Amino acid sequence: MTGNEIREKFLQYFERHDHTRVRSSPLLPANDPTLLFTNAGMNQFKDVFLGQEKREYVRACSSQKCLRAGGKHNDLDEVGKTARHQTFFEMLGNFSFGDYFKEDAIKFAWDFLVNELGMDSKRLWFTVFEGDDQVGPDEDAERFWAQVGAPPEKILRFSGKDNFWQMGETGPCGPCSEIHYYLGDDPEDPTKNRVDLVNGPGDTTMEIWNLVFMQYNRIEVEAGKYKLEPLPKPSVDTGLGLERTAVIMQGVKSNYETDLLKNIVDFVATLADRHYEAETQSGFAMRVIADHARATAFSIADGILPGNEGRNYVLRKIMRRAIYQGRHALGLNDLFFYKVTNFVVDQMHEAFPELETQRDFTERMVRLEEVRFGSTLTVGLHKLEEVLARTYEGEMPEYIELVPLNDTYGVPRDLIRVSLQERGVDIPEEDEFNEQFDDAMRQIQGQTTYGVPSKRTRETQSQSGLRSWSGKEIFLDLPQRIGTIAFSGYETTRLENAKVLALIKGNSELDDMPEADEGEVILDRTPFYAESGGQVGDVGRLRNPSADGTDLTAAGRTDLSAVVTDTYSPVQGLIVHKVKVEKGTLKVGDIVTAEVDVEKRDATRRNHTATHLMHAALREVLGTHVKQAGSVVAPNYLRFDFTHYQPLTPNEIEEIERLVNYHILRNEPVQTDEMATEEAMRSGAMALFGEKYGEQVRVLSIKGAGGDEDIFSRELCGGTHVRATGDIGLFKITSDESIASGVRRIRAITGVDAYERFREDELLIDQAASGLKTSRAELPAVISKLQDELKKARREADELRMKIATGAVGGSSANGDEARDVNGVKVLAREASGLDAAGMRQLSDTLLARIKSGVVVLGRSSEGKVSLIVRTSNDLTSKVPAGKVIKELAPIVGGKGGGKADMAEGGGAQPEKLSEALEASYAIVEKILG
Repeated sequence: MTGNEIREKFLQYFERHDHTRVRSSPLLPANDPTLLFTNAGMNQFKDVFLGQEKREYVRACSSQKCLRAGGKHNDLDEVGKTARHQTFFEMLGNFSFGDYFKEDAIKFAWDFLVNELGMDSKRLWFTVFEGDDQVGPDEDAERFWAQVGAPPEKILRFSGKDNFWQMGETGPCGPCSEIHYYLGDDPEDPTKNRVDLVNGPGDTTMEIWNLVFMQYNRIEVEAGKYKLEPLPKPSVDTGLGLERTAVIMQGVKSNYETDLLKNIVDFVATLADRHYEAETQSGFAMRVIADHARATAFSIADGILPGNEGRNYVLRKIMRRAIYQGRHALGLNDLFFYKVTNFVVDQMHEAFPELETQRDFTERMVRLEEVRFGSTLTVGLHKLEEVLARTYEGEMPEYIELVPLNDTYGVPRDLIRVSLQERGVDIPEEDEFNEQFDDAMRQIQGQTTYGVPSKRTRETQSQSGLRSWSGKEIFLDLPQRIGTIAFSGYETTRLENAKVLALIKGNSELDDMPEADEGEVILDRTPFYAESGGQVGDVGRLRNPSADGTDLTAAGRTDLSAVVTDTYSPVQGLIVHKVKVEKGTLKVGDIVTAEVDVEKRDATRRNHTATHLMHAALREVLGTHVKQAGSVVAPNYLRFDFTHYQPLTPNEIEEIERLVNYHILRNEPVQTDEMATEEAMRSGAMALFGEKYGEQVRVLSIKGAGGDEDIFSRELCGGTHVRATGDIGLFKITSDESIASGVRRIRAITGVDAYERFREDELLIDQAASGLKTSRAELPAVISKLQDELKKARREADELRMKIATGAVGGSSANGDEARDVNGVKVLAREASGLDAAGMRQLSDTLLARIKSGVVVLGRSSEGKVSLIVRTSNDLTSKVPAGKVIKELAPIVGGKGGGKADMAEGGGAQPEKLSEALEASYAIVEKILG
């Protein structure tokens, strides 16, 4: 049975048992900044389990793409070494949200494994929670396993370490039951199929399925003390490893021997022109490359790109680890990794169509990273030479100096170790080296290896990588008590007779909010849009009906006005208004008129619809690899982050602006439809990575020029928009910049802001033309001519300064005659202020050539900083290494420096000590000479 067949059999089985098949969420987690990658099937259902979200179904099943390379679940270092560890894998899961519980979960698991897949029940073991001082042993799970046919001696109890799950320090938790499978020979032989192999050493008996029974809520009763309360609706979360199941069904011993990975391993072997041999260094390298190619292809397809922070940094580590193994162990010195990721797409695109959609972009990004790694590796090894030049011969450098070689320049640790050994450095054993290296990395970054959060941050993460609710606890209870808030902002910006349901300050509810007080207000219905999907929250006012002429005094009420400064939604269905009471007292039960600031709302609408038009234009001009990677839609600007591998050219920017303004001028109606998420996806609507969607979604469509069937833009979007594109008025891009590897950021403006920008540009052009006494038409040519003249003048000035510094003008004695003899070595130290860095290097070349053998020290001060350079002739580099001279010299001016034996540079922030440092050069050389 192939991996694809196992996956489909699982999903179909649970569909027959009334589960809704839910597509895998992307590896880029939705709305959870504490989670590096999606790493479990339950990630996308987190809010459902926490009671913050309701879905139309109470049973679900999925095959979830997972990546574990950071946080509590960090398998990166073990990949390739064992038969089981991978960074990327698929987790099959069935879920119950307050529906069935232990009995049915256990029946489903047994039935699927034994009857559907035909697994040998004699090879199965079952573990349950043994209990602790708060919860007794899970006798229910034991009984249900026995009822389905599990032998009592195969049902084992284990501690909470293995068999109790919790989402965080507080929140849903409960016992879990694991299913293990014996892979060895003679399953009926108790000396082989042994109890001690369950949760024990080796891979002979492996865990394949975990059934989590969420039946308690963990509550902190006082600092550091917790109690468990039963949940009103217990739930079930299970995870069955697809690759491990394939091992069993295909009769192999390793995940890498299954059809899910073996074909990729064989492809790598073909590229390297070698045979795959598992117990060799080359076999290890092939497994690493195969796994990391899957992780890379799926990550990039899901909008995660290699970079220098967070999950992007982890992906870069994964890619570079694979590339290094290919070069170091397999001799693949030409670009090769993109070929492997392409092969992954070939193998898995039918189950995951997004791989094919992003094939070209993935290939381009992988090739760029391979090229970049080659260049940074060269730079990194050069930096290692600089580190060693600052260290006495044979001495181990500080780890804090070695970390950037790996962290910034990508030099693998083992290559750093080899390079140090080759240079005669006495280095510690590998384990000690890695431990010291990790400590230095944590010291520099405040992070653990591979860019995952620090221990303090990790402790807020749960065993599945999920965080518990981090907002105000009060918001968790309110939806159940007051119900869902009705939003009318799509139809109107002013709503009368809205009732104040709750007033909140901090984490407490209030009865009233007096004048000048600030807090949060919840209404039974509101026209205020809560911040979401990049669009900022509405601002405006809450008033009582006095504006309508009602005699409030006769009614025993006072006039009221409160400014709404922001609107947000902390949990699904709840809309919260941040307010400051300007007049009167706001009370629970008050009837108010809610008024959105229409001018700012309209400006935000223009920018939001323009964002959709620009996204479509970017894909048309640059290619379909363009995907949104973040956005801000505010009244006065829009910001759009998108995947692209190079800066936009002037022609590309011009064409994007032309396309957007063309569709604005067409004044096409902006059509909004509500439909099921799956139907929206089938219609071609674009969904945004990192955004979470419910069962029903709003789809925004704008037609193209080709008639009713031609759609220029179609996206899932819950924001507010203009009625027709002509309402936008005008569109102008103001900037394009890189914010990460493969991610660019555009800023743009619309409407009145765009018009004002054009007016400002016109004024600047007129002023420039007037100042240069030329016409607008001739302005570019005049500026170009002035730039040429300025370059020529600067070049002539630099040449004159160099002549003066070298003594060719004005009789200056810079010909080397002023060099002093220090123990038989000529040493020339002098100030070179007036020259830039390049000029100072050129002067050092000239002076060293003139004295032929010796040491030249030059210094200059500029803008409160000191720059130093030391040059040593080739015949003296072993006696007076320039790197050692600069290491002694730079501290005098309050700085540091480094470099090679023949040239070193440094600097400091005390220009008043430059003369002292230059004079000290002679003594420093004398000291080094001994």
